[in-house]
Amino acid sequence: MRLAPAITALAVFGGLLAIPGAALAAAKEPPACAALTFRPVPSGLTDGEQNAGLYKSRFGRIEVMATVKNGAAVDYYVDVNGKPPAKLDEALPASVSACAKAKRLGAVGEPPEHCLGDKLAVLIEHSGERRYVLLYAHRSGEWHFCSAGGA
Repeated sequence: MRLAPAITALAVFGGLLAIPGAALAAAKEPPACAALTFRPVPSGLTDGEQNAGLYKSRFGRIEVMATVKNGAAVDYYVDVNGKPPAKLDEALPASVSACAKAKRLGAVGEPPEHCLGDKLAVLIEHSGERRYVLLYAHRSGEWHFCSAGGA
């Protein structure tokens, strides 16, 4: 009777070994398209830079930060792994627009002077080796593009 659990455990472990290496590697890759939502900072905070939200995974850390003046947020921005995303020299690939559409976020366009809204969303899109990070703000019932960068 003691042999049965050992055989079962060996069969399960053997089954794990039978999974192709590519399938195991694919399970460790970040998603090609993801969106995270955040709440804005409450009013009445001290002036300066305030953390509006944090998301941490094995792939990195994303923080939505707010610039606060006179107790109210006047702008939001994103930090990836403790620093702002790199400025983009090239146009965003079509896959970024497709990702934004799939996540029901607004079209990528000209960024506004200040990013403000009643909700915030960070869109992360992987194109090959390149990762794009976009910030959106929700206001007047729609998502509006705020900024884009590479990580």
